[in-house]
Amino acid sequence: MNNALLNKEYQDYINANLNSDIQSLILNPRINPPFDFKDLILQIESKKKCEKKLPTWFNSENIYYPNKLNIEQTSSEITAKYKSQLVSGKRLIDITGGFGVDAFYFSKVIDQVIHCEISNSLTEIVAHNFKVLQVKNIKTVSTDGLKFLEESDLVFNWVYIDPSRRHDTKGKVFYMKDCLPNVPENLDGIFSKCSNILIKTSPLLDLSVGQNELKHIKEIHIVALDNEVKELLWVLQKDYSGHVEIKTINCLRNENQLFRFNYDQEKDATANYSIPQKYLYEPNSAILKSGAFNLISTELNLYKLHQHSHLYTSNDQIKFPGRTFAIKTYSPYNKETMKRFKNLKANISIRNFPEPVKLLRTKYKIKDGGNLYLFFTTDLNEKRIVIECEKLN
Repeated sequence: MNNALLNKEYQDYINANLNSDIQSLILNPRINPPFDFKDLILQIESKKKCEKKLPTWFNSENIYYPNKLNIEQTSSEITAKYKSQLVSGKRLIDITGGFGVDAFYFSKVIDQVIHCEISNSLTEIVAHNFKVLQVKNIKTVSTDGLKFLEESDLVFNWVYIDPSRRHDTKGKVFYMKDCLPNVPENLDGIFSKCSNILIKTSPLLDLSVGQNELKHIKEIHIVALDNEVKELLWVLQKDYSGHVEIKTINCLRNENQLFRFNYDQEKDATANYSIPQKYLYEPNSAILKSGAFNLISTELNLYKLHQHSHLYTSNDQIKFPGRTFAIKTYSPYNKETMKRFKNLKANISIRNFPEPVKLLRTKYKIKDGGNLYLFFTTDLNEKRIVIECEKLN
């Protein structure tokens, strides 16, 4: 950690150049620090990445930033705050601490938080930032978190783990057994020191794979931001053997879309089917990740267009966890139908349809954008159709 970077002169330079072209700064720095100028560039690039993702850090003075990769890998404040709602008690340990965003939010609801990070330099940065942010109930320890947990005499209410998804030989990995630490292999040892475990995994991890790797799963949270799944959160409780509850959340600017269920409900649900009616519904990405395709139909009294289309319809508009459209018309997918849309501006989506969006745009000269929405899909009679819609929300 280069403490000279915290001097006012260099902090002012960083803040003044957050929107500057980096290459131009390198060619014409207009400043001559007594250390490698690349240190200033790193601070500018990393701080810029925090503007929307970590506004508390971005808007605080004298925050020290690690390299861009650490920023990219850390939780956003929105998802960290959500995670803090899942835990409670007196003591929590984060054995894969990183930049400390999750620990920061855990500290708002837990009496004592221990932040373990194997990198000495990152631990130093995090400890400095916690002082700047006036956090007093987080202890930072530079060590292997799993080893610290094994050797500790303390018992924790929660252990939080965000395993590294970068393997020395396999590159980027998604199976938990390939991550560091190997959670499935160490699960019994971790449970000997706690009652509950919260694990963050890649949004690309298949839910069935995760369930096969772990045990005592009580809840799975699928967290999306602006309709992009960011995290899978696994809540494990010691000796738990009941139903696994799936909770989906899509965090939007003005609302959070929530939908919850358990796997037995989805297995037992039978969807109803219909041709397009007055309204069309497209589930958000968290629900699509969850696989609750039949339950959406039965729970919300909607009709599916096709078993594999995952689009829904109704005659009466409902509040829906996803996008809602008013259907203007629907037609068979053929040359005659497509003449109407040639050279127009439209938003195109495909669901259970053989031709990709790019080909449809090229073939029929449809420009991107505007207020017209076209869904290319397959109906319950196995017919290719085009649904012309107006977006309601």
